[in-house]
Amino acid sequence: MPRPDRALVTARQAECPVVVRGVARLDRCTKNLTRRIRPGDVAVLDHRDIDRVSAEALIACRVGAVVNAAPSISGRYPNLGPQILVSAGIPLLDQAGPEIFDRVRDGDLVTVDGNRLLAGSAVIAAGVVLDHAAVSRAMEGARAGAAAQIEAFAANTMDFLHRERHLLLDGVDVPALRTQIRDRQVLIVVRGPSHREDLASLRPYIREHRPVLIGVDGGADALREAGYRPDLIVGDMDSVSDDVLACGAEIVVHAYRDGRAPGLQRVADLGLSAVVFAAAGTSEDVALLLADECGADLIVTVGTHGTLAEFLDKGRAGMSSTFLTRLRVGSKLVDATGVSCLYRGEVTAPHRLLLAVAALIMTAVILAVFLMSGSGHLAVVSGSWHSLAPWLHLAL
Repeated sequence: MPRPDRALVTARQAECPVVVRGVARLDRCTKNLTRRIRPGDVAVLDHRDIDRVSAEALIACRVGAVVNAAPSISGRYPNLGPQILVSAGIPLLDQAGPEIFDRVRDGDLVTVDGNRLLAGSAVIAAGVVLDHAAVSRAMEGARAGAAAQIEAFAANTMDFLHRERHLLLDGVDVPALRTQIRDRQVLIVVRGPSHREDLASLRPYIREHRPVLIGVDGGADALREAGYRPDLIVGDMDSVSDDVLACGAEIVVHAYRDGRAPGLQRVADLGLSAVVFAAAGTSEDVALLLADECGADLIVTVGTHGTLAEFLDKGRAGMSSTFLTRLRVGSKLVDATGVSCLYRGEVTAPHRLLLAVAALIMTAVILAVFLMSGSGHLAVVSGSWHSLAPWLHLAL
């Protein structure tokens, strides 16, 4: 199979568009597509209003270009994804039409040439090129729709509160877990905005406090990629890999209120056991409620949705449950960004003792060398000891 390549004809895309040749990878679900796409591939998807998380995932996969059957910016609200893709230098061919999934097969070698998608010399789809100027114009128009989205979000939140008010008033019944959470700090990881950077910045915190590590679906893979083994994996199991599911973590399958748990079958097929937690809302909500109800001292979140822009960018009514869940656990909740800005690792007592022992060993070695070389050097040794003694006192 020919190796994918990108030819940048000129810096002025409007005059001479970028030409990208690569293997087409198709999926109507962007999350599924990013699991199997390779660097240089052309991502063909059907994603109305590409959100920030999806855009960052495509960039991390180093795609050659993105061809979207749907409008990447519909005008409902100013979604962040297209701007992120274009700023990363990834060509975005928009509104190529749903028929593209009938005309292109997964694995075909295709070329994105301006506003056209070609197989060989045949044009199989045409759309709109979204460059910086086009994205800016579309975002300006979308800002007018933000007010309507905020009103819809508020209405969804009130409706959820009416149906699930016991969530705020009475709490929820959580399943019995073997993982000890009470009186411990908890770190919850979701594949969301800047989760890789936040995890990297939290290394000193994780090293010192040893929090319970909870991965929400694909967040468990994010923990493994960062070098950690999750203690708990929570979710409907739709985006976590088989290898991570089998890593030894305790598994909590998110079930609907009526008890249906679609992810339970996948866990059983892998020969693993799991507990079921039936609750309204998203898997992110379930992880927060689980940590809170099990008595966590502090809950640090990575990649979760906490701002209005992120709620709107997620683009679904279910985010109202996340808003209310955060109200319930708010007294314990800290975002990773705040922890990384405010946290400073302390030199603990074991570290100080280790430094003191190392200094004593070094002093003993120096003393032995000088004693073997003659008594005339004892004054030097004595002076060195008196210089070192105050430092040892501080270390201990």
